[in-house]
Parts: sequence; structure tokens; C-alpha cells
Amino acid sequence: MTAGMALILAFSAAAQSPAVPSSADRVRAAEEFRRGVQAYYRGYFNEAVLVFEKALSYLPGEQRILDWLGKAYYRTGVEGAALQQWQFALNASGGDILLQNRIETVRERRTIAAVFDETVRYVEAGLINSRTENGYLFRQPVSILPLSDGTFWVSAYGSNELLHFDVNGVILERSRGPVGGFDRPFGLARLSDGRILVAEMAADRVSVLSPGGTYMSSFAGRGREGGQLLGPQYLAVDSSENIFVTDFGNARVCVFNREGEFLFSFGTKGPLFPGFTAPTGIAIANDRVFVADSVTGAVHVFDTSGNYSRPLLPEGTVPGCESLELWNGGLIAALPSRAVYIDTASGAHFDLARLGNAPIRITGAAPDANGNLVLADYHGESLQIASRMSKLVGGLFVQVERVFSDSFPSVTLEVRVEDRNRNPVVGLKPVNFMITEDKRPVANMNLLGAGYRDDVCDITILIDRSTASAAYTRQIRDAIAEIANAMKGRGTLRLVSAGAVPVQEGSGSPSTGAWDAFTAKAAPSEQWAFDLGLRLAANDLVTAAKKRAVIFLSTGTTGDFAFDRYSLNDLAAYLNNNGILFSTVYLEQTEPPAEFDYLTRSTGGNSYYVYRHEGIASVVDDMVEAPNGVYVLSFDSALPTDFGRAYLPVEIEVYLMNRSGRDETGYFAPLE
Repeated sequence: MTAGMALILAFSAAAQSPAVPSSADRVRAAEEFRRGVQAYYRGYFNEAVLVFEKALSYLPGEQRILDWLGKAYYRTGVEGAALQQWQFALNASGGDILLQNRIETVRERRTIAAVFDETVRYVEAGLINSRTENGYLFRQPVSILPLSDGTFWVSAYGSNELLHFDVNGVILERSRGPVGGFDRPFGLARLSDGRILVAEMAADRVSVLSPGGTYMSSFAGRGREGGQLLGPQYLAVDSSENIFVTDFGNARVCVFNREGEFLFSFGTKGPLFPGFTAPTGIAIANDRVFVADSVTGAVHVFDTSGNYSRPLLPEGTVPGCESLELWNGGLIAALPSRAVYIDTASGAHFDLARLGNAPIRITGAAPDANGNLVLADYHGESLQIASRMSKLVGGLFVQVERVFSDSFPSVTLEVRVEDRNRNPVVGLKPVNFMITEDKRPVANMNLLGAGYRDDVCDITILIDRSTASAAYTRQIRDAIAEIANAMKGRGTLRLVSAGAVPVQEGSGSPSTGAWDAFTAKAAPSEQWAFDLGLRLAANDLVTAAKKRAVIFLSTGTTGDFAFDRYSLNDLAAYLNNNGILFSTVYLEQTEPPAEFDYLTRSTGGNSYYVYRHEGIASVVDDMVEAPNGVYVLSFDSALPTDFGRAYLPVEIEVYLMNRSGRDETGYFAPLE
């Protein structure tokens, strides 16, 4: 080897070895890092990426900067780059368990779709026992009525009362009915206005309660005539708000309108139907009525007029079946020692949960808002909470999305809590949270708000400006006007046109009254870019209300340039990682394109036809009622700020029964 060659190799090796950062580089990196953190919390994620990259140029391989760069990429929807930066940070940290769990969770979400099949098993995650050292909290629970806020009502047959539980199993309220009290409360149901229906088995009536559990009225009565009952058990409500009651003693189903007026009954023996022996559980889906017969072990299907359709499950399949509840497009049947999932199309069924061979009797099985199964054990006088094994092992996915420190030392956190499959966790209370600063508990922690309680949703309407859209001007105007009216003056409404170049058409209060006169600035184009339009529509929602959504007015075509700049997966990730729902309103009755259908389903949205007979006002209601796992908490910091230059670490842990999750982040106080 010549001396010249040796000199070149030595120079090359020196160039590839990491240089030791100078003091000036560290100062510049700290300044850029501070700017990046502030940009991130303001929702400027693309800017944050650039600033963190610049900080890394001064301080290559710095674990904290790499972690934050990954967070910024994650919020922009570029999950591949986020995972890469987090892996670099993990390597630099020597094996941070929290960071490793985040990487595993995001990878699973990208590669494994949540499935619901017979391999799923639910195991005990919590127990609410009626027996205490001071006596009984309740006796002989029968039915479960879950609410969208994570709480649930339970009918206690033995103690003649209804109990309202929170997600931690704490009793919030008790309802004992009219002046004379309930007489063996059994099945429960809920009307769209929140009123609660209770079937009283011994009183042979149905009582109506306010949403808070206050007695209002009763209807029906003892007898065998039309509108009379003998031992009513379970209840269901159809899309017209008609009330279906399984009349056990008369072996039939009685139907009343929402005001309690008798309409008709069905279930007696006929040419096609053998007649009920002991009707129990009842559920209604897509105008099909499913009724279980406890003695014969069959499940039968009727239409909402009481006409017999077919047997879903033949006799002997589910003997002793009690309640039926809707879940994931199918039914959950409560059997004496197990809960069974039933496919409503094929009748295929499998066990979801088994409670063993102890002296138990499950009379109610219902899914709560957080995806758990709540089981009422009549003989064991307890309530069991069952969850998927993967949920218990995977725990909760907790993310601190924003930190507000302008009023330091008072600090506010905006935190998103989900399970491993991206389902929001609702109903959490202050007791479920623990905030620490540099591993020390903070002072004056308060839960200021929760997204699931909000009745406001900020909405951006994305308008298809393909050449085909020129024929749908009236439909577009009608849809915009109806959506604006359905928002009832709450939240902010924005319009974005997805043309060749996306255009923001306007924004403001939905009550301005000018939305029905919409005239697009963007001309129809064969080169309309759905991806750019969706990104623009979502950008302003990142820092909007905790409930936020995009409604896409679509002609039902995608075009050749729909995903030129951003892939379908990147768009879905951008929406999901920022808590934005995506729903589609089709301007013509057509089969939804697979791409739009995927975005709709993966973000928790729905599809609608603009002129469906019930209108599209419910689009807004569906978005407002969608579960939301964002919580706002405050605390008083005790950390020194170094005049606003110090990075202040903060950690948050969330506990829910046998599950927990954690996130670590940091912020800067205002400069002094």
C-alpha cells in the first residue's frame, strides 16, 4: 500500500467517525429543539420535523431529539419514518421499555387488522361483588344497559332497584322507581332521548325513567289481552322507537309505541312458526327482530311487523338463553355459564367468555363503550368485566398530545387514551390518572374535561371537484345546508374543494345562514387531487375541538390522481393519529369505492346517501356521539425553569382495572 493510499483511507475513516459536538453546537441544538417542541404543541408538525432535523444536524444521534422527531413524523401520518426515528432513539437509549412498547404498538396497528372471530376469548378483567363486609350493595343483578360515556345501568332483581356504575365499578346513582318502588326489575332499554325503560316482572308493566333514573310513568298491566303482560322480561327498541317486550307468561312479544300505546303482538303458533314456549332475550338490527326461546334453545327472526322470517339457530342450540344484545354486527347471547357470539347472517356461533362450573347464572351480557363485556351473574350476585386477553396484555396506549404552559407554574395537558387497537377509552375519572414531574408526584392535579362529554364537533366538508361533480351542484348545496343546520350553531364549519389544487372555500359558524348559497371557487377538473384536498381539510382540524371530523361529498369516483402525493395508508394514519373521523356522503346511490370505504371504516366514520329518506342530519349526531378518548388535566409545576430554557419532563400514567398505560414527554416554560 502506498503512503498516499494510506493517507486517503485514514482521512475517510476519520470522516465517518462521529465528531464530538462543540459547546456552540449544543447551544444551537438546544435552541432548535425548543423551537421544535413549541411547533409540535401548536400543531405545526411539518415545521417541527424540519426543526428537529436541524437540531440533529448539530447534535447527531441525540436520543431525546430522535424521539421527538419520531413523534412529529407520527402526527404527520408518515409512520414508517416515525418508526425509523424511534428505533434510532431506542438504540441510543440502550433499551427504553416505554419507547419499545410504542414501537410495537404502532407496528401492530400498521400490519395487523383488528379481527373478531372464534379465536377471540374474553377473560376476567374485573369483578364487582355485591357482598361487602358491611352487607350487600345490591342483590341478584339481571340486565345491563351500557351508555356511551362508559358507565352502565344494572337492574337488581333481588333488591328492587337500578344501579348506575362508572368504569371503575363505583356506584354513581340508585333508582328505586315509583313511590311504591320497583317490583322485580328485569330487562332494560333506552330511547333516543335518553329515557330508560324497565320491564318489571312481578308488576307486569314497563316503567319509564328519565336519563338520570327518576321515575316518570308506566304502561301495560297484568293480563292476557292485547297490551297486557304476564312476567315481562327483556326489551328492545327499533328504528321507529317502537318498544318490543318479551311477554314470558303469555309466550309472545308485545309491541308498543314510544309513548307506551299498544300496537300489536306476535309469536303465537302459525303455519310457518311453531310458537314460543318461553321467549326471553330480544334484539333488533336492520329492521330484523331476533328473539330467543329459553326452553327450546332456538333463536328466531321476525320483521318489525311481527311476520316470521326464519330460524337463526335451531332448537337445542342455546338452551337457557337469557338476554340478546347487538355487538360488532352480531349478537351476544347470555347463557347460564357463558356468553356466545352469534352471526346474524349465517347463525355461526362461538363462545366469547366462559365463567367455569361454579354455581352461577348469567342473565345479562352486554358490551360497554370501551369494548369490554359486562356480565350479570344472578346466582353469584356479582358483575364480571371481561376483556380480550390481548387488551389486558397490551395495556393502554397513552399519548400527551399538547402541553399548555403559558400560565406556568400552572400547566395543562391534553392526553389521548386508547387501547392497543386504537379504540378510545372513555369514562375515566381523576382517580384513573397519575401525573409526575421527573418521577415526583405533582401538586393540585385536576381533570378539567373529557372529549366524550363534549357535544361540539368541528367539521370540515371536503367537496369532490371532479368533472362529474358539475352535475351535482344542487346536491352539494343541499348537503352543506343540511349539515350546517344539524350542527345547531355549535362548533366551526369549514369548506374545502378538492380540485386540481385544493382550495379553502370558507369557514365560520354553522349558523350564519349563507351555507345554502355555496358557489365553488375551484373549477371541476379531471386532475382533481383527493389526497391534497383531504390533507388541507384535516390540517385546521388538528388543533380544533376534541371532536373533529371530515365529511366528504363524493360523486363515487376516485380519479387517476387521487393518491399521487399521499398514499391511502398515509392519509388514514394522518387522520387516525390526530383523532379525525372521516365520513362520506355520496351524491348518487352507488357502490362506494374501496379506497373511500377503507378510510371511512378505519377512522370510525360512516357512509350515507345524500337523499336517503331520513336525511343526513344524523351524520353530525353520529360524529358528536362517537367515542372520544381525549382528556384535559392540569397541575402546578415545582420544577426550576432556568428562565424558560430548561426542558421540563412530565410523565402520566393511566390505570383502568387491570390495565395501565404510560407516556413521557416534556415542555418549556415561557422565556423570562
